Amino acid sequence: MSTTNPVHFAIVGCGRMGRHHGQFLSQDARARIAAVFDPDGSAADRLCSELAPNATVCATLEEVWQRNDIHAVILCTPTPEHYHQARTALERGWHVLCEKPLATTAEEIRSVIALGREARERGQQFSVGYQRRHWSTFRTLRREVQSGRFGPVRSIGVHCMERWQATIAGTWRDDPAQNPGGYLGDAGSHKLDILFYVANLPPRDVFARSWKRGSRVEIVTSVSAVFGDDVPVTIDFIGDAQHLGEDWHFHCADADLILRQNQLWIARANTLEPLDATEPHSEPVPSFLETICTGAPELAPPECAWPVFQLTQAILESSRSATIVNV
Repeated sequence: MSTTNPVHFAIVGCGRMGRHHGQFLSQDARARIAAVFDPDGSAADRLCSELAPNATVCATLEEVWQRNDIHAVILCTPTPEHYHQARTALERGWHVLCEKPLATTAEEIRSVIALGREARERGQQFSVGYQRRHWSTFRTLRREVQSGRFGPVRSIGVHCMERWQATIAGTWRDDPAQNPGGYLGDAGSHKLDILFYVANLPPRDVFARSWKRGSRVEIVTSVSAVFGDDVPVTIDFIGDAQHLGEDWHFHCADADLILRQNQLWIARANTLEPLDATEPHSEPVPSFLETICTGAPELAPPECAWPVFQLTQAILESSRSATIVNV
């Protein structure tokens, strides 16, 4: 579609992520927000007034599905709603950008992946909102790790932290029925996806421990895993920290590749040097539009949700049973 015939979007879910994606849509001539829906009508009204004054605020989700002027939908709803909403949108012939996690059960994820493959054959695009796959830093890190010029990956260490617990009280994220896994299952999903995206190694087994820290869902999770051929992986998910930060260490045979607070580094022979992030940088919405409009490769297809789901379930099972769990 050209800019004279923009892609008409519906946004379902007008909270923080709906507004985030809506900002990118409102700034892109290839897109137009045509309809929005949120069970909290005031949230939908706010999104429209600030980002899309000509969009229609739908009173019900069914009203969204009945529209004939929509080409694509962005789903920013609680995880248990993703499967049925993505399925309905795909059956309507729409392109779909769905927030993570893609679904809550193995059966639903397998089903929606199969539907996504069928949709691709019809020319529809289906993307998961794993934004780190679009960032220059992680794309450069992936290129360097998988180039092989530093030798095989020998170990991986990840430390992730944010004031996540302080933001979830009274929301669906503090409900174990809607957000199984807490911080690990929600924000941690991005980190697990990047492990697969960068290292391209299969997980073998995991041992984990979790703490709820007074919330209804897990807030802190510590993971010790083995990937590939005896590659130890340690990950800390700290959801009650006092700041947002991430440290990524991919220790290869001949160099350490590090991403610390959005800066890439390479370490060799006890020297640490900055590494320029030279891969293209984007976000899910612009990349999604590029895929729809030009046929560019999809960076976060629904298939990427399956290994994340498997590893998440193994971590949760291990933390609750205090045993090593095979993935």
